[in-house]
Amino acid sequence: MQPEATLNQLKASSPDGRLPSSYGVYFKNTLVALCHALEDHILEGDTEDEASKPLVLVTFQQGKWYLQEAERYFDISVRSREVAIAAVPDSGFASHRTSELDQVDLVDLDPGDSMVQEWNLVILAPGYSAMVLCHELDEEDYRGGGQPDVDVERKFYGLWTFDRSLVSRATEILIDRMRPYDEPLAEQLTAHYQAVSSAEGSQTTDLSGVVSRIVNYLQSSQQQLVTVSRQARELWELEGQAQRLNRNLTANKLQAFLRMAQRVDERDPSNSAASVRVSALAETIGQVLDLPTLNLRRLRLAGLLFRIGLAEAPSEVFTQTSEALEAASEMFWRDRSLLGAQLLDAMPELKPISDIVRHQLEHWDGTGKPDGLREEKISLESRILGLVAHFQELTEARSDRPALSLGDALEHCRELSEKRFDPALVESLGTVVRLTEMGLMKLPDQPSRPPNVWLEETELVKTSNA
Repeated sequence: MQPEATLNQLKASSPDGRLPSSYGVYFKNTLVALCHALEDHILEGDTEDEASKPLVLVTFQQGKWYLQEAERYFDISVRSREVAIAAVPDSGFASHRTSELDQVDLVDLDPGDSMVQEWNLVILAPGYSAMVLCHELDEEDYRGGGQPDVDVERKFYGLWTFDRSLVSRATEILIDRMRPYDEPLAEQLTAHYQAVSSAEGSQTTDLSGVVSRIVNYLQSSQQQLVTVSRQARELWELEGQAQRLNRNLTANKLQAFLRMAQRVDERDPSNSAASVRVSALAETIGQVLDLPTLNLRRLRLAGLLFRIGLAEAPSEVFTQTSEALEAASEMFWRDRSLLGAQLLDAMPELKPISDIVRHQLEHWDGTGKPDGLREEKISLESRILGLVAHFQELTEARSDRPALSLGDALEHCRELSEKRFDPALVESLGTVVRLTEMGLMKLPDQPSRPPNVWLEETELVKTSNA
């Protein structure tokens, strides 16, 4: 990439000179899936609600094969305050009805501009922000014969994020890059950008549905990739390629789930680090019990995803105790483990993790949910997760319930021993708490290896099938 590339400028302007963890190499179909997921959120917007409409900046790289997007962008444009589309002059947008809309402006890129190698979608609204930034690999970056002839094998350096500071900075960079082409347009886009920024915080949009859509799009794009590749390669070539594509897409789907879980934590004002703390403590209990590495990895990931079933829950779930919730909200709380498992079931590679999350609310005496399992019928990982999640919740305040000390939270768990919790695990938790209170260890607040893109890959699938 040349220094003026949007990704390079964004990296250079970051305080630590780094890009977010979603930065990596993506296949074209993955990027199409990500962009469509973000665009669909705009398409669900109200055409009459001017205050919530986003500013949208798009770079369509080069080639007429993007003309299929023109009709889609007609519907996006009527739900946006302004849409600027940068593409090569013969991309076909100029002759399409989308270009006739007052809120749409086209920027005809010079073929020598490095932006013709970029594929960007930046969305900035008062209530949310999102973007996908990409730059195709240079020909010398492709290994084994240069740029692929098969479109689905094309690769891009890229990232996707909802981080408002990053989206805002990318907006400024793209406006400045369009300025040499059309100074009045750049000023107009700057005015929209300032208006959106000044309205920030006046409304908040829940993006959990967007992340769910990302997962679904990635799942579909994976199936399309394997289908196309099967037609284009001999069987022995397909197996290696399919594995590479699967790893790329699987990692992206897992990141989407982790981001969804993070957004659940962000919605909880009194317990905004629940997932990482539950993951860390569950892993520690597993280490005390000398669990195998594979089981520790599963337990660690299940801890990070244990609250994902609350992605669509009303805000009252995060501000009131379970006893004070109304019926509709109480349903989300009561069925959170089942809802989480159903969501994770969209990704077959996560079957063992989904099972752990599903049974975290089973009780030692068989009175729990969703399947009424009892004692050893409940997997050890689910028993650990259920105990640790309850313990960690007690150590944080909720509504008018104050936070309990580690000792008091442990005593509460002991009262539920042999009823809700495995008594042996309560004692293991007690060992960790005692060592912490004696100053011989620090209660962990981060898992040992946050699995941003970790999966057991084929071993995980084989194990779950077995």
